[in-house]
Amino acid sequence: MTPLTVAPSAPGTGAAAGGGLTSEEAAARLGRNGPNVLPVVPPPPAWRLLAGQMTHFFAAMLWAAGLLAIVAGMPALGVAIFVVVVVNGTFAFLQEHRAERAAESLRDLLPRRATVRRDGATATVDAADLVAGDVVVLEAGDRVSADAILLDARALAVDTSLLTGESVPANPGTGEEIFAGSYVVEGEGEAVVSATAGATRLAGIARLTSAGSRPTSPLNHELHRVVRLVALIAVGIGGTFFGVALALGTPAAEGVLFAIGVTVALVPEGLLPTVTLSLARGAQRMARRHALVRRLESVETLGSVTFICTDKTGTLTRNQMAVVEVWTPAGRATVKGDGYAPVGVVTVDETARAAVFDLASDASLCSTGRVVAGPGGAPGGSPSDDWVAQGNPMEAAIVAFGHRVGTGPDRVADGARFPFDPRRRRMSVVDGDRLIVKGAPDSVLPRCVDPGDAGDEVQRLADRGLRVLAVAARPHVAPGDGADPDELERDLTLIGLLGFEDPPRPSAAGAVAACRRAGIRLAMITGDHPVTARVIAGQVGLLGDDGLVIEGRDLPADLEALGRLIDHDGIVISRVSPEDKLRIANALQARGHVVAMTGDGVNDGPALQAADIGVAMGRSGTDVAREAADLVLLDDDFATVVAAIAEGRATFANVRRFLTYHLTDNVAELTPFVVWALSGSRFPLAIGVLQILCLDIGTDLLPALGLGAEPARAGVLDQPPVTGHLLDRTVLWRAFGLLGPVEAVFEMLAFVAGLLAAGWRPGEGFPTGHALLPASGAAFAAVVLAQMGNAFACRSTVRPAWRIPLSENRFLVGAVLAELVLLAGFLFIGPVAGLLDQAPPALPAAAVALAAGPAVLLADGLAKWWWRSRRS
Repeated sequence: MTPLTVAPSAPGTGAAAGGGLTSEEAAARLGRNGPNVLPVVPPPPAWRLLAGQMTHFFAAMLWAAGLLAIVAGMPALGVAIFVVVVVNGTFAFLQEHRAERAAESLRDLLPRRATVRRDGATATVDAADLVAGDVVVLEAGDRVSADAILLDARALAVDTSLLTGESVPANPGTGEEIFAGSYVVEGEGEAVVSATAGATRLAGIARLTSAGSRPTSPLNHELHRVVRLVALIAVGIGGTFFGVALALGTPAAEGVLFAIGVTVALVPEGLLPTVTLSLARGAQRMARRHALVRRLESVETLGSVTFICTDKTGTLTRNQMAVVEVWTPAGRATVKGDGYAPVGVVTVDETARAAVFDLASDASLCSTGRVVAGPGGAPGGSPSDDWVAQGNPMEAAIVAFGHRVGTGPDRVADGARFPFDPRRRRMSVVDGDRLIVKGAPDSVLPRCVDPGDAGDEVQRLADRGLRVLAVAARPHVAPGDGADPDELERDLTLIGLLGFEDPPRPSAAGAVAACRRAGIRLAMITGDHPVTARVIAGQVGLLGDDGLVIEGRDLPADLEALGRLIDHDGIVISRVSPEDKLRIANALQARGHVVAMTGDGVNDGPALQAADIGVAMGRSGTDVAREAADLVLLDDDFATVVAAIAEGRATFANVRRFLTYHLTDNVAELTPFVVWALSGSRFPLAIGVLQILCLDIGTDLLPALGLGAEPARAGVLDQPPVTGHLLDRTVLWRAFGLLGPVEAVFEMLAFVAGLLAAGWRPGEGFPTGHALLPASGAAFAAVVLAQMGNAFACRSTVRPAWRIPLSENRFLVGAVLAELVLLAGFLFIGPVAGLLDQAPPALPAAAVALAAGPAVLLADGLAKWWWRSRRS
């Protein structure tokens, strides 16, 4: 399919005569060029996405571990490992399989029907049947079906925010281009189609979105690093023990099986499901705070964010235009109210009260918008969100202002109406014998007889970032004075000025301050005017000390130069294009930043896709933005991004917690083999491979998940962004230098106590066979009980366990109790204990095992006390 692009004057378009194409010509072009539908990039098939979840490095290592377990004569354990891989991969697939549908969602922005002129008559056709050269008839409420050039524009206002980010509708005139995906807010016109399907600007943005690839999350980087390190250690230790076994005279076949068993035991089978479920729990917590996570890794990536590029309209602001200040020759007034609700507070001097009332009344007569009550809305007492604008937001804001002043029910002018013209930049209506004019101040004031100080007032309001409209009137207009608005709109008397703003969200300033405390840099990236952007950025505290405001056209083309220019906190970039936003994300990433990008329009899709965290608006955003994003804000509030970052940091801390927990266990699991090797295989193994696998998959998993549910600590946003490796010095010291050795010591003490209870004495030969089972059970119990203490010790790296309320993590308490029940089952259920080559320990050995948990907690508390003493 090759879309056709033409100009309105191109030969053969059929548009020059104004009657449109003939049906035959339209059908021929449709046959040659194909339907007006966006080209679809086929998403990866579901089976490939699922296979990817089953075959990444960690999953491949677990598959290998399962196969090795089967080769080592442990088929049941091999199957158990396979189940872990399949369940985890399926869960991750179900969470993320919709992540590649952004381009497909763009098709929903095109209407199903369009009105055209064909064969000299008006007809309604399927939008897919539009061809280049068709003359399209447009009116308020229509979605533009293809790129087109206007042949006629009568008071036309087009909302292009989904494409450009500009929050105020544009007013294109004859000869200007309009684009597929925008829609007509008011007025009417006719346009000749210049591009369809893949040649439209909308399709170009679709190609940018689909061509982008998601960056690998910091968590994936770290997990790959940890897994490779653990795999190297596991294979190395397995090979070492194989060599030791051969040197001690162990038959080669037994040595191979023994080495395989040790290697399998060291693979952290529980780590992958623990990470996945911890991320899922973090996603659930974020959903309760109105942030919907679409990719699980994004939960942790949020905690690593160092730079947020935020939109203005609807994110920092409420996306609700409102009249906040008015000026009349008699005096000023200020207006306060919520959204478009028809109630508010108007503060005005008594001398200006009548003038403000007249201004509100006349401006309302010129307005083409409306405010209506939404579900549950009723005049006089509904929340602002229950009132919505119909038509141009500024026009609706005028109506709301009229209600707040008390002009009464909406009244319609009874005479002629001259719609807004982008060339005149004003509109007017005749009511009775008066002509009322409303428009841009530089268009209205020159036509006034005596504007007075209005010019200075316009500048004052504009400097505040307000959009300004002027209202004037001419009395004694007779019906026969003519129909030329330029002739009528003269010798005007200025009634007053209206100042509009899109107010910041009440939570925006606090959220911006929280980002600063958290060490996160901020930039406002918007399609709006630089003056408006500067004012809003200043009001919410985002604008930096240098007050840097840049327009998109001034951004350097070189990516490195762009990064140097914008890598500052508090920068404001206005009038940006979709390509600009994409380049901004890439430039900041090239400088080492983890970038979060917010957006809501079609134009934001490519940048959301490329950013480390794409954040889309759930209420006002498009399907394109939501499908390209990693995080969707259900309330469109910037403060929710900050709350999600706090949850992300908590999740990263939790991953470190249960990684410490897992590695501590590995020290205790390895110690018996080290002792066996150093003794020349004379000292018996305290625990075997089956018991180690039982620890990894059975008793350890639930407490690890409990640590993954640890809530965010107070002050989590008062620290710099999460950086560095999961396996940092703190994790390694706590696992291998403190907690692990304590566990190992009590494991071996419990085993020796079991041997002594069985009648063994130092210097004598060690017992064998069934006599070893109670001692092995004591060592196994010591590890499990020590891990219970370890679970509580890992809740914090600075506070001892007894200073953290248990009520903050009831899931962990339940998990430890469940672990205790499992321990009892593994020891006292005969067939299970027999499978694991252990038995209930004798009383002295059990006493040592019971002391393992308190010993871990005591050692942890003393180490934290010593560390705090050093720091103070």
